[in-house]
Amino acid sequence: MYSACMSTPERLIESTRELLWERGYVGTSPKAILERSGAGQGSMYHHFKGKPDLALAAIRRTAAQLRATAEGVLGGPGTPYERIEAYLLRERDVLRGCPVGRLTMDPDVIASDELRAPVDETLDWLRERIAGIVEEGQEQGRFAPELDGEAIAATVVATVQGGYVLARASGAPGAFDAAVRGLLSLLSPRSR
Repeated sequence: MYSACMSTPERLIESTRELLWERGYVGTSPKAILERSGAGQGSMYHHFKGKPDLALAAIRRTAAQLRATAEGVLGGPGTPYERIEAYLLRERDVLRGCPVGRLTMDPDVIASDELRAPVDETLDWLRERIAGIVEEGQEQGRFAPELDGEAIAATVVATVQGGYVLARASGAPGAFDAAVRGLLSLLSPRSR
């Protein structure tokens, strides 16, 4: 499953990332991690202090990848509206859900300040990044001056996360797509 040149710690982190996304913290047993990674018995404890330490490394990696993917779109070319639109319309595995957002529904992650921190930091970063783009659009006269950038950013993040939930509940991506289309029509730029 993993490249032969991938180190054991990397295989353990990647396996844990996948399992956390699929099963959550409780469902991600050390045995499942070892089986998925192809690592030998005791490898996890050789490279990490235990499951919480490995889970933290995996959550940090997932958060960093989400930020990099989002920044690739939000920092790309186009008007502020086009960049937000590109973020909302980017390809996603909608029925699988958000790898960071799903962690917010995991009671073990939420109960741990250490495990929750990368999740909080990532969602905060995303809201701040989008709010900055809205403010940029206001400065350019593309968005109404009365818009609250922070509120719009919170709405964008809530629409994406809620869209994942609705799509998973219905077993079809249509609910996600409808939420995104609705938000984009509300954000449609003012004509100059």
